Amino acid sequence: MRTTTVTAGGDQMRWVELPGREAARVYIHGLGATSPAYFAEVAVHPLLAGHRTLMIDLLGHGISDRPTDFDYTLESHADALAAALESAGVTGSELIAHSMGGSVAVVLASRHPHLVSRLVLVDANLDPMGPAPGAMGSSGIAAYSETEFLANGWREVRDRVGPHWWSTMRLAGREALHRSATHLVRGTEPTIRHLLLDLPIPRAYLYPESDGQLPGAETLTGAGVSVVPIPDCGHNIMLDNPEGFVRATAEALAEALTDRARA
Repeated sequence: MRTTTVTAGGDQMRWVELPGREAARVYIHGLGATSPAYFAEVAVHPLLAGHRTLMIDLLGHGISDRPTDFDYTLESHADALAAALESAGVTGSELIAHSMGGSVAVVLASRHPHLVSRLVLVDANLDPMGPAPGAMGSSGIAAYSETEFLANGWREVRDRVGPHWWSTMRLAGREALHRSATHLVRGTEPTIRHLLLDLPIPRAYLYPESDGQLPGAETLTGAGVSVVPIPDCGHNIMLDNPEGFVRATAEALAEALTDRARA
């Protein structure tokens, strides 16, 4: 396990690292998750193994610190992640990022472009959403005030999400979970979708085929984003269909290398 300080208050982010060749591949989890648990199986698959690999936990999540005085905006998450990557000597990385982590990755690539050379988003949040009382995930969490969530709302969320998600969500700080969810549903200005469209790097977007047509897919593909439906999976593509995830991710990264060589 590796660790580095990422805030003026001394808060630390931690990650599991596998040795290999550059460019480094950085895996970023979603809300209430942890990168080693969600990505270890796919990261060591023969089609993806061999690169230096960092499975990193965002502040407030997993094995990283859970400060209560951090605001947990997408921008602050991205800046803390940038500090961790710079401390680790990472530049021009290949980011593979799930759900909320995908939103953070887009902000990171926009604010710290030297750190990112390629981007694979895994069913990431691209647009603002409204709070939705009783819903699963970020919209349901954001429907509580922070006071309500800390008092009893987290128990209601625990009972709604079930033991699988709660197994990693329980590792997140409760302030971190609520603030991260709240800022995720609010989004950014410009939106994550607009930031993604403007990025000048190779980008791919993986999503469950069962969801049907991805909203805005034509605009994404028109801007050079490879939009890839994955069969036999739900939101957690890398867990539900690891083989399909690996093949799509490896193909997206290989296409990015080919495009760069041609250029």
